[in-house]
Amino acid sequence: MTASQDNAPEAAADGDGLPGSADALRDMILARYDGMTKVLQQVGRYVLDHPEDMALLTLNELAERSGTQPSAIVRFAKALGFTGAGPMQRLLRDSLIAQNSALGYSERVHQFGAAVEDSVSAGGIGALIDEFAEGDIMALQNTRAMVGREGLANAVALIAAARVVHVVGMRRAFPVAAYLAYAVPQAGKPTMLVDGVGGLAAQQLRAIGPDDVLIAISYHSYAPETVSAVEAACAAGAKVLAISDSLLSPIAKRAAQTLLVRESEVRGFRSLSSSLCLAQALVVGLAYDQQRSVAAGAPGSGGDAS
Repeated sequence: MTASQDNAPEAAADGDGLPGSADALRDMILARYDGMTKVLQQVGRYVLDHPEDMALLTLNELAERSGTQPSAIVRFAKALGFTGAGPMQRLLRDSLIAQNSALGYSERVHQFGAAVEDSVSAGGIGALIDEFAEGDIMALQNTRAMVGREGLANAVALIAAARVVHVVGMRRAFPVAAYLAYAVPQAGKPTMLVDGVGGLAAQQLRAIGPDDVLIAISYHSYAPETVSAVEAACAAGAKVLAISDSLLSPIAKRAAQTLLVRESEVRGFRSLSSSLCLAQALVVGLAYDQQRSVAAGAPGSGGDAS
């Protein structure tokens, strides 16, 4: 189940109305999510956010990690047309096998979290550098797999086609937005940061036009200011590129494309390493695209995005 999505259902169900692939299952969950009960929504979000877990773990383990009951997982599968949880898990497991996936990211994080509990007592305060570095390494590897080359290329093309790029990210996501607002112009694209300073967010959002792109960055529990910015951009006819942690996040639902990032969390502190890595890749990709345009005779210029 690829995690960098152009937010339009494409995968088809089989002749019996059942999803025939992990991507078709994802699309079915997204299409039916708003009509589900809260409990089934909780299961659905876990399936979308942790497909490796759903493929490999037992129902009891899944219930514990998702905060639901085994019976709720079975009801969820039946609501999608499966005879039970087993066939849905087999569909996801077959997808993992087809992708030659090793141990899922969620399971590696779970094992890492268990090991962290004893590391400082055994190795002293200095062991913290090992913990945070190892957590970021795993998150970066997962980001590369989830976004993928095609996902990054599509996102760069979306930005390159924009008249003006607007960037919004509040609270924890603000450093990522600030970096993009600094670096994207150096890759040759006019850029505006929606920061709401002085209570001017509404005026800043009114500058968004139908030929523009809004890059919106937000993670659970999703800053309402960012959600409002996405709504304003859509109302203006602009396209939205979302960087978020779930396809069910309120900014992903309205986006033309969503790039999924799941940051490392060590001892309650969440990193931004993967988000900044993705932001740098977007900027450098845009700079290469602008250079190609110059070589082909189109206006544009590159710059220093360091």
